[in-house]
Amino acid sequence: MPTFPAQTWVLAERRGLTIDRPRIVGILNVTPDSFADGGKHNDPARALDAANLMASQGADMLDLGGESTRPGSARVDAAEQLRRVLPVLEAIRRDRGPASALPISIDTTSEAVARAALDAGAHAINDVSAGTESQDGTLRAAADHRAGLVLMHRLVPPTADQYSDRYAEPPRYADVVQQVRAALSTRLTAALAAGLTADQVVLDPGLGFGKSVDDNLRLIARTRDLLALGRPVMSALSRKSFVGRVSLGRDSHPDERLEGTLALSVLHAHAGASLFRVHDVAAHRAVLDAWRALAGLASDDGGQASA
Repeated sequence: MPTFPAQTWVLAERRGLTIDRPRIVGILNVTPDSFADGGKHNDPARALDAANLMASQGADMLDLGGESTRPGSARVDAAEQLRRVLPVLEAIRRDRGPASALPISIDTTSEAVARAALDAGAHAINDVSAGTESQDGTLRAAADHRAGLVLMHRLVPPTADQYSDRYAEPPRYADVVQQVRAALSTRLTAALAAGLTADQVVLDPGLGFGKSVDDNLRLIARTRDLLALGRPVMSALSRKSFVGRVSLGRDSHPDERLEGTLALSVLHAHAGASLFRVHDVAAHRAVLDAWRALAGLASDDGGQASA
């Protein structure tokens, strides 16, 4: 049964998120074209309502993004990303609702967006390119602000990618887990060279980014190989196409993928992931708390109980 050593993820503004149990990061996309929630939170007032709802449902953190990273998505320049995200970030910070107490990460590959968001009160950067698009600029931004940083693996940019279950010719890896681990190790080394300390960094295997359905499942099953790098692992599989393929056995809409998402999230927790970036906060809070109760019982019984 996996355990969660009480690591603290160091964040900006002298904050930290103790990862001693599954932590939930609520997705707050202020985009018109994200694959699961595009257009739902474009208005700052609606985004604030969504943020407060997720906080009340048990989110431990929010992830705010102004550019979709779904396969085939159009790129959004820094000015437009900031036009989308800054009013929402500022509204959450001004408000007295439950979301105002939560740390916030900015989901961007742009150094300019990352710095502006951190200046406006964000606490971490979630960079799906692991700093490569900004020539390590986002890494330096995190170091300068003493902010948290999520480093994610991807094979190609979203403009050149396809959904996991729709590849005519799937990506080829000799061993997807070892190659993802090696890539994340390289980027972790780059982050440390940029001035971060290891406790500022979380690693994300990039489920759905340049991986086939089977590749994604292997990465979930072998999370321990990634944990050997010494950093917490983020699970970001929420409502993705491979989830529908394995749970429904067919093409599916993101709205149909909740049950599969919950099942795989619990299995990812069992495999060792400790942060869960999700669309459905209340449902994840319930299933992960239930899993944790059984995990704790098994630990207390010396492994006699089984999950």
